[in-house]
Amino acid sequence: MSEFDHNHDHDDPRQGSGPSRRRVLECMTWAGTGVLWTITGGVPRSLGLVDSALAAAPTGLSFLQISDSHVGFDKPANPNALGTLEEAIGRVNAMPSKPSFMIHTGDITHLSKAAEFDNAERIISQAKLDVHYVPGEHDFLDEDVKLYRERYGRGAKGAGWYSFDANGVHFIGLVNVVDLKAGGLGNLGAEQLAWLEDDLKGRAKSTPIVVFAHIPLWTVYPAWGWGTEDAGRALEYLKGFGSVTVLNGHIHQVMQKVEGNVTFHTARSTAFPQPAPGAAPSPGPMKVADDKLRSLLGIASINFKAGEQRLAIIDTPLQG
Repeated sequence: MSEFDHNHDHDDPRQGSGPSRRRVLECMTWAGTGVLWTITGGVPRSLGLVDSALAAAPTGLSFLQISDSHVGFDKPANPNALGTLEEAIGRVNAMPSKPSFMIHTGDITHLSKAAEFDNAERIISQAKLDVHYVPGEHDFLDEDVKLYRERYGRGAKGAGWYSFDANGVHFIGLVNVVDLKAGGLGNLGAEQLAWLEDDLKGRAKSTPIVVFAHIPLWTVYPAWGWGTEDAGRALEYLKGFGSVTVLNGHIHQVMQKVEGNVTFHTARSTAFPQPAPGAAPSPGPMKVADDKLRSLLGIASINFKAGEQRLAIIDTPLQG
């Protein structure tokens, strides 16, 4: 387990009678309290709990990440996924400073139905923010992947990849849910990788890069398909850049890892939690006590201040 992997159980007996500050913060993140992370020189450090962090308005570029809304899901793990999405957007609207835009890292819907996409749009649009989407595998279930492409794929390349710039930061939206590999591992494919290499050519190595895709681009737990088979090639193209942050969803829990110059961060779902890697026979919706559900759902806020080469990530639960 990496030093920065936030997959600790809330009652981890390894804490002993005198837990370190890092261990306490890690466990608070897993339990849904939320920690502000500042990333400097590729290494994250915790600054404090999210409630106190939110009291201070960020300066510079700030944007939000939401993920795995699964609109249409109505099983016991959360009979009202649309309702918790609405709660998440309510948290967005209550933020003291309006972020520049929002990123959604996939699984907008549960079964790729037109009504699910419509309902998701109706709720997410209440934030009154520009939203940059990438698809999850649950958004590609309809024939010809028509519904996602019509709404979010216009102007994108291939299956929906694209890039844009904001306040000196280069953002790259990748698609790794087409042609999934053994066990459900993500896949980028040769065409997308060639596009990525070309997209990065000629860019100053001091340019902060934010990559976002649905399935993690680092190997979280291959037995459950929690990783991307050809992510290594994408990371090779990112090697020379000093500040690289990769944002993912799919696993429905906060985890973080550093590999060289790249910091990986996965977000909570707004719909339902999944078990920690290997903590259950298989991945999937995890039923928890009703009064605990919202502490395991949430959104992430990311802040970048020009000249400081730092990204601060605040994970905010719906409750806790």
